[in-house]
Amino acid sequence: MAKLLIIDDERAIRSTLREILEYENYDVEDIDNGVDGLDLIKKKKFDLVLCDIKMNKMDGMEVLEQAQAYSPDLPFIMISGHGTVETAIEASKKGAFDFISKPPDLNRLLITVRNALDRGTLVTETKVLKRKASKTRDILGSSESIGKIKETIERVAPTDARVLITGANGSGKELVARWLHEKSNRADSPLIEVNCAAIPSELIESELFGHEKGSFTSAVKQRIGKFELANGGTLFLDEIGDMSLSAQAKVLRALQEHKISRVGGEKELEVNVRVLAATNKDLLKEIEDGNFRMDLYHRLNVINIHVPHLTERVEDIPEIAQHFLEEICKEYGMPVKKIGDAAMLALQALPWTGNVRELHNMIERLIILSDKAITEQDVAAFANPGGGTNIGAANPNATGQHAARSISQNYDSFSNFQDYKDHAEKEFIKFKLEKNNWNVSKTADDIDIQRSHLYSKIEKFGLKRTAE
Repeated sequence: MAKLLIIDDERAIRSTLREILEYENYDVEDIDNGVDGLDLIKKKKFDLVLCDIKMNKMDGMEVLEQAQAYSPDLPFIMISGHGTVETAIEASKKGAFDFISKPPDLNRLLITVRNALDRGTLVTETKVLKRKASKTRDILGSSESIGKIKETIERVAPTDARVLITGANGSGKELVARWLHEKSNRADSPLIEVNCAAIPSELIESELFGHEKGSFTSAVKQRIGKFELANGGTLFLDEIGDMSLSAQAKVLRALQEHKISRVGGEKELEVNVRVLAATNKDLLKEIEDGNFRMDLYHRLNVINIHVPHLTERVEDIPEIAQHFLEEICKEYGMPVKKIGDAAMLALQALPWTGNVRELHNMIERLIILSDKAITEQDVAAFANPGGGTNIGAANPNATGQHAARSISQNYDSFSNFQDYKDHAEKEFIKFKLEKNNWNVSKTADDIDIQRSHLYSKIEKFGLKRTAE
């Protein structure tokens, strides 16, 4: 039953409205002044308020303004015996749902009340659905590095400081950006994401700043850019290291002056945007190579958050794997499968070139292909769907149970985890190089690391091409 509040200093009006509305099965309260009415709004939950405009102690417009600040979704119907067009317009501007003159027409009153309640319900449902649809995944893990990231987010999010998020592909940079927005004062405004690597260099400026009709051949109509769309909210520039130098110059100006110009336009537009950026590249190396502006780097890098590779926080893998397991089984409508201790150790031994994203895919694959319980043999068999196993043991060509047995037998030969990790990394890179006939560029793309990084690994592990 909808709960209504009537605020009016005329007893006859209050009694009439209350009688009519209660007859329609509404739960109604009434009060004779705006001050007490506002107190009731703060103390109780009402679905609709009918408020007189001319009252003692506090004017109805003032009640509306203060109530809107306290409860912006609460619909108001304003009532007045001195109704004018100007008064109705003013009430609408201040957020009133509708305006009714005294004495109120019974049919119009009931229709207006019904419509106002329907609108209030739709607003509430829309907010709930938006919250569900945009629910940000938790940052999983209890390692020291993840703890520091969460602490930094709590400290930085409420400010407007720009943040540069670094880390390998699939490590969770986008998730960090989403939480920075979610916990900020801009959370109710949009978070606009731009993948700079996915947009051709000749279109990136139009994408970011928009363009005017006719500014270039295919500009058949005006386009609003991402900076404008994010006005009042947050703009997340993913893979900022792939942005063209000309676009970098415009981004720098936007950060410095809080103004932008559309491509082909002369008018300057003021924007209030918090910029978060992410990259998997070494920007200092990119600056050295002339691919990135030093001044933009310092503008973006007010706060730096580095998201570690999954292999740098293997203690988090059990928690993340279990979460994915429960989440995916729920999506598939099946009982939650169990992961054995040996299987979990085998998961922790994988090189995880695709980071958390790869772990999610791996768990989904294991759920589909394994029996009721996920075993060490399942991990060994399904770790590399392309054939073989990338489980990082001494024998990269082994498969299935043989690979699992090989892993178990070789655990004792390493004095600490770093030694095992180096050995696994060396064997994995060697295997991939040989598979690609020692084509370094192709191998770097295949395992998703920079070519310079791969050369460093080859030198570190002393890998050499064997003579044929």
